[in-house]
Amino acid sequence: MEATMDQTLKREPNFAAKLVSSKLFWVLAVSFLFAYPVTKSMLRQLPPDLPILGKLPPFQFIAENGENFGTENLRGKVYVANFMFTTCTTSCPILLKKVQTVQHRMRGVLDRAAIVSFTVDPEVDTPKVLFEKAREMKANPNVWKFVNGPIAETKKLLVDGFKVPVGEKELAGSVMDVAHSNKLVLVDQEGQIRGYYSIEGNGINMMMIDMGLLINQKKKI
Repeated sequence: MEATMDQTLKREPNFAAKLVSSKLFWVLAVSFLFAYPVTKSMLRQLPPDLPILGKLPPFQFIAENGENFGTENLRGKVYVANFMFTTCTTSCPILLKKVQTVQHRMRGVLDRAAIVSFTVDPEVDTPKVLFEKAREMKANPNVWKFVNGPIAETKKLLVDGFKVPVGEKELAGSVMDVAHSNKLVLVDQEGQIRGYYSIEGNGINMMMIDMGLLINQKKKI
C-alpha cells in the first residue's frame, strides 16, 4: 500500500508543468510581450495626410481687446475659423455654443491651437461689442479671439480666402441679417485650409481628430 502511494506522489510532471518551469519558456514569453506592441505599432496603417484646400492671404484685423490680430499671431498654430455676428438670433447662438465646446476640448493643446471668430457685421460688432460677446461665451483670451475688420476686407478674406459665402446686410422681418456660412474651417500652421466641418452630427468630432493629426504631424517634423 505504501509503495503504491509513493508511486502516486512521485509521478512524472506533465508537459505544461515542464514548459512553465523552463527558463527558455520565460525568455521567449517576455521577448514576445515586449516585441508584440512594437510590431503592432509598426504595422498599423497611418491615416493619410489631410488635403490642402487653399492658402489664406495675409490679413490683419482688430481683436476684441482692441489690439491688432492676424496672420502673424496665428503662425505656427492650428486654428478653427468661424463666422458670426452678435445681433444674429438664429444660427449664431447655436454656432457659438458649439465653438465653446471646441474650446473646452482643446484644453490639452492650448499652446498649439486657437479659435478665431470673424464678424460679418463689423460696423455693429466693434471691438467693444465683441469683447462683451467674448465674455458672454467665456472665451479664453489666449485661445479664442473675436476679430473685426473693414467690411470690404472681411468679405474678400471670406469669399476669396476661406471660400465661404457671405451676403449683404439686409432686413429680414424685424431684424437685420447677414447670410454667412456656419461651417467650421480648420487651418494649419502655415495658413492652409485643411477641412470644412458641419456643427451638426459627427462634424466636430471629425474636426478634433483632424486637428490632432495636424498638431502631431508638426511635432514630428
